[in-house]
Amino acid sequence: MAGSPRIAILDYGAGNLRSVAKAVERSGAQADVCSDASALRLADAMVLPGVGAFADAAEQLAAKQLDDAVRDEIASGRPYLGLCLGLQLLFADSDEHGQPKGLGLLRGRVRRFPDRAADGSRLLVPHIGWNHVRWHGDHPMLERMPERDIYYFVHSYRVEGADPAEAVGTAEYGDAFTAAIARENVFAVQFHPEKSQGAGKRLLDAFTAWVTS
Repeated sequence: MAGSPRIAILDYGAGNLRSVAKAVERSGAQADVCSDASALRLADAMVLPGVGAFADAAEQLAAKQLDDAVRDEIASGRPYLGLCLGLQLLFADSDEHGQPKGLGLLRGRVRRFPDRAADGSRLLVPHIGWNHVRWHGDHPMLERMPERDIYYFVHSYRVEGADPAEAVGTAEYGDAFTAAIARENVFAVQFHPEKSQGAGKRLLDAFTAWVTS
């Protein structure tokens, strides 16, 4: 794919890399799975994927000395796309397993879904399955996406207290929660676009177009 943007997918031991790489390639980019800072610097953009526990992911990033590499990449201005844990790790901490520390780049905290919704009905946690996301704001990614689409979620924790100006995607599970964050060169989502069929491809198409532009 000569001339296609090169997107680094960071391998820090969190898994799910092959499906993310294939999804990125289907959107017309070159996917480069890498595990070191030098490879990140050679790419046009980066994706931080993730499945599993916040604490384990944060520990792996620190152990491989990739936490500062991610901070440096974001500071460089190159586009960043966070998927699931790749969104949660942008925040300072999580209440999962003793409040492990994240990257601390955005306002807000990662908290477990409550067992009951505001109306008293019981919530099944984790939140698993398809759910609609409503988009709002003026980030360049959103110019290429529908106002509402449906994506696949698997998570027990959600972001609370995010800056309202940065919370560009909202979903409902018991009550409204932040499903996506955007600030300048950062775009991150709680769902899994690589598992979200047509809607996921639309989002990754928008990311590839944003990187190219």
